[in-house]
Amino acid sequence: MRHKKRGRKLGRPTDHRKAMFANLVVSLIEHEQIVTTLPKAKDLRPIVERLVSLAKRGDLHARRQAAAELRNNIGSVKKLFGTIGPRYKERSGGYTRVLKAGFRYGDSAAVAVIEFVERDVDAKGAGDRARREAEAPAEAAAATA
Repeated sequence: MRHKKRGRKLGRPTDHRKAMFANLVVSLIEHEQIVTTLPKAKDLRPIVERLVSLAKRGDLHARRQAAAELRNNIGSVKKLFGTIGPRYKERSGGYTRVLKAGFRYGDSAAVAVIEFVERDVDAKGAGDRARREAEAPAEAAAATA
């Protein structure tokens, strides 16, 4: 019997599931809105809420706990503690929302959008744009050489 066993297994081994959720959290912090399956979004929500609460606290121990949870992704930790934590200083919870977005074409899986409540609209895709702009001069230099 699975009494008091919370969370879904999602058809993955434990270490794969933990790594997947760490990657999803990093993507959500970077873009402030991601599209994933509904069960993943529902299981991701408490992880993100806990990290935002750590960011609101803002001390060194909280920063180290968040870095361990995010697999030492320093850029995400900086954004979490620099912008996201102060943004929700007056809010006592409910930092994310999950919106149902229909069904995926290939396998009819339920799809959802998980986003921060008061998100920065310009943040979505900003990391990808910055990476592409940084790679463009390197590619141009390689093409001329």
